[in-house]
Amino acid sequence: MQTSSILESALTCPHCGGVSVMTMPTEACVYFYECPRCKSLLSPRSGDCCVFCSYGSVKCPSVQEAGACCAKSVTRAGPSNNA
Repeated sequence: MQTSSILESALTCPHCGGVSVMTMPTEACVYFYECPRCKSLLSPRSGDCCVFCSYGSVKCPSVQEAGACCAKSVTRAGPSNNA
């Protein structure tokens, strides 16, 4: 039985502490995220598949459901992305 993933995650910037609540995509991995507060470009820490797994309050949907990386497709999120 497949469980329902949590799709909202609060990303916390490790540089300035700014928090942004984001809706995670289910079809792509968010590998880059620009902090709207300090403009730092975040990427996953070593061993993590996406910025949500590294800096989010909730792991990405792929890890939640399958325990596996979501790297089928990569995308970028941030203030300049209208996603």
